[in-house]
Amino acid sequence: MKKIKLKHIDTRAPEKMDKEATKKELSHILEELDDLQNLLYAEGKHSILVVIQGMDAAGKDGLTRDVFTSMNPQGVNVTSFKEPTKEELAHDFLWRIHRDTPAKGMIQIFNRSQYEDVLITRVHRMIDDHTAKKRMHAINDFERLLTEHNDTHILKFYLHISHEEQQQRLEDRLQDPKKMWKYNANDFKESKLWDKYRDCYEDVFEHCSEVPWHIIPSDQNWYKSYLVARTLLETLKGLKMKYPGMKK
Repeated sequence: MKKIKLKHIDTRAPEKMDKEATKKELSHILEELDDLQNLLYAEGKHSILVVIQGMDAAGKDGLTRDVFTSMNPQGVNVTSFKEPTKEELAHDFLWRIHRDTPAKGMIQIFNRSQYEDVLITRVHRMIDDHTAKKRMHAINDFERLLTEHNDTHILKFYLHISHEEQQQRLEDRLQDPKKMWKYNANDFKESKLWDKYRDCYEDVFEHCSEVPWHIIPSDQNWYKSYLVARTLLETLKGLKMKYPGMKK
């Protein structure tokens, strides 16, 4: 595929987009998603895996709240992947990922994912490029396993923010009492590695695209949520689901 260059992709909504009209459309989409998620759960033939990646402060938590909390929590799970535990490190790098993949009828959200093991590990030279390539090959096999053998539909979203917007959001965590709990001094250190992270993401887009990536302009939260919700809606509608009949 053609190599994605993030610096050539806008991080904001097109100027023609009307914020209030888009937010109104989003509210209608969320109502449809609620119905479709219930149908997904009832039919029990498919599952959805939503992978959310992005730089620090890209809005992964906010996206999960804005798009998925309107659905029945019985059919939606969220897993946030942090630094691996001692037990997780004793297994292969996909072990902790695979155990949280969605059962049929479920929507599973990965806040960060298997891709952390070819991003932060590579930026900080915990693994070399050869190992990273082998891991990306394993990730492709893993995603193929889910799609071909469990009717799992994978949606991979990269939340694309500008470096300037990231800096502003990190600064807000120092000032806003409602956001101070998110503050981590290490975030500013990681921000200085922006170019290295961007290069590693672009390599992931190039080598792990059998399941395509959706690059989501994310400087404006309302536009980010709209794009993700619309993509999920199109995916669920495309499944042509039906409610099962009465059990005899």
